[in-house]
Amino acid sequence: MARELEGKVAVVTGAASGIGLASTEAMLAAGARVVMVDRDEAAMQALRDKHGDALIPLRINLLDAKDCAALVPKALALAGQIDILHANAGSYVGGDLVDNDTDAIDRMLHLNVNVVMKNVHDVLPHMIARRTGDIIVTSSLAAHFPTPWEPVYASSKWAINCFVQTVRRQVFKHGIRVGSISPGPVITSLLADWPPEKLQEARDSGSLLEPSEVAEVVTFMLTRPRGMTIRDVVMMPTNFDL
Repeated sequence: MARELEGKVAVVTGAASGIGLASTEAMLAAGARVVMVDRDEAAMQALRDKHGDALIPLRINLLDAKDCAALVPKALALAGQIDILHANAGSYVGGDLVDNDTDAIDRMLHLNVNVVMKNVHDVLPHMIARRTGDIIVTSSLAAHFPTPWEPVYASSKWAINCFVQTVRRQVFKHGIRVGSISPGPVITSLLADWPPEKLQEARDSGSLLEPSEVAEVVTFMLTRPRGMTIRDVVMMPTNFDL
């Protein structure tokens, strides 16, 4: 891979596993330094040992208001600048609404919606001052289709779809690009809460994506000419059928 992100600093949330890990490793391969944000300190240290100084671990509990607010100042103190924010951290609540735990609903909406908005809010002054920056949010195919087996999760992603499209219009005048990646089902821990029959059906039909495939598209979005914004990419396995 060409080192098209040489000299860039990226911040990736939820970076120790799944799409966040794949995105981190893809950006490292493209020449970026990456501030890896996660709660799993042991996993981050192991990845630092593997990748070296280009990977900068930052333990943050995004569900804690003070910790969340400290993300951007701490990342700047560690890396000096932020060229890319990949707001990837998220959680999943699926199944029938009547069966969902309301505390789980609160946690998921807070992480999937509020935390993303706060992280973007906090990084914007830095990017506006520098007249450049890229913000990518991990959304979902569920942002584009009212999936009946996950009304709570889908609603969080519909909200984020609106957020990405409206904030993009506010900040493009500052040289900042905002986009989202909306994959269909990806083989990550989030699928653990899928209804068993739905998960088995997807596995049997080859209807799941690999995190690395999503990361390749994230890198594509980041390496377009500055005059081009990929606002949203919907990607899904060829065999996937809603």
